[in-house]
Amino acid sequence: MSEITSARLAEATGLDIYDSSIVEDANGVTYFLARRDGEKVVGSVSEGVVSGKIAGVIDDQSIVIGPCNTVNANAIRFALPWTAPVCLGLATSAGLGDRLGLATPGHIRAIRAKGGNVRPILAQQSIREMTRTQRTPQEVMDAATWGVLQEGYTDGFGSDADHLQTTDDIDVTLEVGFTFFTIDPGKHVDDEADNLDAAALAERYEKLDFAGLEISAADLTAAYSDKKFALAGGDSVGFTGDDFLRAAVKYGNAIAHVARMYRHLQAKATWPVELEVSVDETESPTTVAEHFFFASELKRLGVEWVSMAPRFVGRMEKGVDYIGDLEEFRKSFAGHVAVMRTIGPYKISIHSGSDKFSIYPETAEMTAGLVHLKTAGTSYLEAIRAIGKIDPALFRRIYDFAREHYDEDKKTYHVSADMAKVPPASAFGDHELADRIDDFDTRQALHCTFGSVLTTDGGELFKRSMYEDLLREEEIHYEMLAKHLGRHVEPFAKYAKK
Repeated sequence: MSEITSARLAEATGLDIYDSSIVEDANGVTYFLARRDGEKVVGSVSEGVVSGKIAGVIDDQSIVIGPCNTVNANAIRFALPWTAPVCLGLATSAGLGDRLGLATPGHIRAIRAKGGNVRPILAQQSIREMTRTQRTPQEVMDAATWGVLQEGYTDGFGSDADHLQTTDDIDVTLEVGFTFFTIDPGKHVDDEADNLDAAALAERYEKLDFAGLEISAADLTAAYSDKKFALAGGDSVGFTGDDFLRAAVKYGNAIAHVARMYRHLQAKATWPVELEVSVDETESPTTVAEHFFFASELKRLGVEWVSMAPRFVGRMEKGVDYIGDLEEFRKSFAGHVAVMRTIGPYKISIHSGSDKFSIYPETAEMTAGLVHLKTAGTSYLEAIRAIGKIDPALFRRIYDFAREHYDEDKKTYHVSADMAKVPPASAFGDHELADRIDDFDTRQALHCTFGSVLTTDGGELFKRSMYEDLLREEEIHYEMLAKHLGRHVEPFAKYAKK
């Protein structure tokens, strides 16, 4: 059989073929991705696994074309194992969330251009985001598979079921093949602990979930109270005075919750999985001593994890750069890294990593690549930026809609945008308005309102029009994603090892 090229496939089928997607499986069957009239389809030459209809013949072999649905996505993951997610372990990694299900090709191009050996997580979405976008875990997984096939990306990728709070959350994401599970015990963190006096701390300490911690109150106290622990690099952490009680009250129940979630995951998983622990979306920062306590107790309980996201000092607000004293951040971050090297190794995870460019170089250097970056909203913003270029009238409507809905939609986010600083779209020409996406307040308004834009009554029109625009001019979308996400992963590429 002569070589199967995109030109020959196009001639035989009348489809636009994604050249980079043409690939043979272990049995010599050729698969490819194509599009016609804005709709993507998957094809195979000869007796492949694609479920569909014969659309042509090449070298006396039938070409079967089928829809990009879950049946065919499962079949492709079976035939081409590199289109299914894997565990990434301690490799330097970047989670690149995709709220629209259209961004994976742009993410892969960012990794290829600027990421070096950084390993991508391409199927990433939190339960909260799935609810707001009305997407299912299966849709998130399938979108990543089709993007990987489209770009012919064979280097391996991860999948992050993000911010899971219940065992049901684990079950619905495990069911569709996720490999990386981020446990969010934030509801079990006692943020008031930082401001309680000794008597109040002692009272709350006695009410902790010691059954879940599998230790008595007296034994836990004896393990930490008035003790000092050496850290890698020569520093130490101590629990003098009320330090221990404060750490235990703040994080004790959260630790017990993570242990329960971990054991549930281990009991249910039938393929390799890995765990991340995240307490980043809490009110008060995680001190270095609290990080030590949290990690030490997880280790005592037999929990294994590959990355942990403390709540850092300063403000890690959505869609904008780090807000705070950079020197204070560096000093605190160095302490967190020392804890990680003492109890781990595991990766320090930078959540809310959308556009935190000022802290990337040093976090990459201090961790020497033992770091995981997680970003999602910035990809949605790049989609909106692309809309500004492709369809300025639609951009205007989304912009004004975001202004109106920000105050309601911001309630579950750490943001501080002021809508008084976001004039209506009518105040700007098309070019000026498109540039507003780089304005602090505008970015947060657009970032927080993605759910309303994509799912409300008026938003259904937005969603349909957005998808039509982004599919029609997908190269513009991919170019913007590759450029912007490339800025995210480039600082970490220097330290990423194979």
